[in-house]
Amino acid sequence: MLFSEAIYRTRGWSRRLTVPQFTVVTGFLMIILGTFILATPLCSSARVGLWEALFTATSALTVTGLTIIDIGEDLTIFGQIVLAGMLLVGGLGLMAITTFLQGFVVSGTELRCRLDRGKTLDEFGVGGVGRTFRGIAFTAAVLILLGAVVLYCFGFNDISNTGERMWASLFHSISAYNNAGFGLWSDSMQRYRLNWVVNLVIILLIVLGGLGWRVTSDLWSNRKFFHRRRLSLHTRLVLRTSFFLFCLGTIGLLITESLGQGNYFADLSWSERFTTAIFESVSARTAGFSNMPLTVQSVSDSGLLLLMALMFIGASPGGTGGGIKTTTLAALMAATRSTLRGQQDVVIRNRQISDKVVLKAVGITVASFLFVLLMALLLSLSSNFAVEMPFSFLEMLFTCISAFATVGFDLGVTQQLGHFGQMVLVVGMFVGRLGILLLLSAIWEALNTDRRQNQNRIGYPREDIYV
Repeated sequence: MLFSEAIYRTRGWSRRLTVPQFTVVTGFLMIILGTFILATPLCSSARVGLWEALFTATSALTVTGLTIIDIGEDLTIFGQIVLAGMLLVGGLGLMAITTFLQGFVVSGTELRCRLDRGKTLDEFGVGGVGRTFRGIAFTAAVLILLGAVVLYCFGFNDISNTGERMWASLFHSISAYNNAGFGLWSDSMQRYRLNWVVNLVIILLIVLGGLGWRVTSDLWSNRKFFHRRRLSLHTRLVLRTSFFLFCLGTIGLLITESLGQGNYFADLSWSERFTTAIFESVSARTAGFSNMPLTVQSVSDSGLLLLMALMFIGASPGGTGGGIKTTTLAALMAATRSTLRGQQDVVIRNRQISDKVVLKAVGITVASFLFVLLMALLLSLSSNFAVEMPFSFLEMLFTCISAFATVGFDLGVTQQLGHFGQMVLVVGMFVGRLGILLLLSAIWEALNTDRRQNQNRIGYPREDIYV
């Protein structure tokens, strides 16, 4: 009797899942599936076991770029194709894909679930998830193919084999647009540091992928009668904040590495320094490509701090990058300005921003910051028990931010970590790609199933505190 009742209760478990819970479960299952596929001899060499496959699959589906294997040497051509497919799946967004899957699973369920889906996925707009996702996929396909053609014709001219040249162009175009940072060569883009075509194509793909579908769609819709007042506030905020961070990163790296103690710009002309600063500034949000060796010996501490700030902020909502997002930073800066002016409301460009948006921005920033500190704490504890890991706290914090913000920058720490430290990075990549608030929401809803409906009806008396 009890056994049959338990089976009856678990029969419809998938229909009772909310969108955050369904997304977490789907993302986890996709990583497990990708792990077993990459671990097969058809995809990888004998050096790639289940652990290496798990780390690589997680890094690919979260479009991070951190790796403990050599992609070009340890994966077969078929394995590289599978990896590129994972980058597309992760870059196009687990949220959009799981929405389609949930549409089949929860069809016919109660109205509350459908309303929950609509509320959680309101960023896809009234046009519907299907129409939006088709637009995202079409835009990605056009830009990726265009980037691959340019790289093949004008970029990777040093590759004599036509097939290798074609695959290298397509793979790096996919990786760049999805802000992944995976490369077929162990030195990333260092061999093409002086090739302005490769640098320009990679930069443009990173920027276009990181802006988000809403921004690119808004720009395309207003292409004939372009005027900034026709653009939405979201588009203007993303463009302005992205341009500010681009200038800050470029000028900041030029200053820190020219005046600092690092050797990052040693023996480079000013034009080469400027190109490198632009590339690394864009790549830090959140692509992970590098055209210069990135170590604690080559980059100054102030330069690493600047890169960590850029990585933590990341790309824009709806894009292929991670981080807390540019609009979150804009909302926090606007709230700070309103506080300094003594205003009751947060106003941006003569538009009042709701308290819900400001609270969400604060929640994302605080939760992300605390989670990164927790990752760094766990890595520092694991290093205390390993004699062969003489990492500084700055290196570990840099690696944790790179994993959580799905960047892929590595100071040489990832491969030297033990399984515990690498598992910390795996969890960080997974949480960072899904979103810290989405994961916490899934856990909270699982622990408070019965009280979910009644909490919104409770009102509490107001009282101020001193801050």
